[in-house]
Amino acid sequence: MTDETTLRSRIKRLIVESLHLDGVDPAGIADEAPLFGEGGLGLDSVDALELVVALEKDFGLRIASNEVGRDTFASVGSLARFVGGKLPLAQSASRRG
Repeated sequence: MTDETTLRSRIKRLIVESLHLDGVDPAGIADEAPLFGEGGLGLDSVDALELVVALEKDFGLRIASNEVGRDTFASVGSLARFVGGKLPLAQSASRRG
């Protein structure tokens, strides 16, 4: 099981690396700062799609299109809560399959 602090750090690194955010230090991304729009990283809808693919690949998850929404992708913190909730399901599915 991954603790939330580790999960947040991993997601920050994944965001920077998968979206090629040169010059952005993952540690400098605030946990509750907005990922999209003003006042945050300024990501857009294309970035959201790329991030979904990166999360699925890195964490071995399946993310349904109805799960990709403002609340889930609002911040690193909300993403960590979402991914953390899906990890036990993904781990149990991989053990069965």
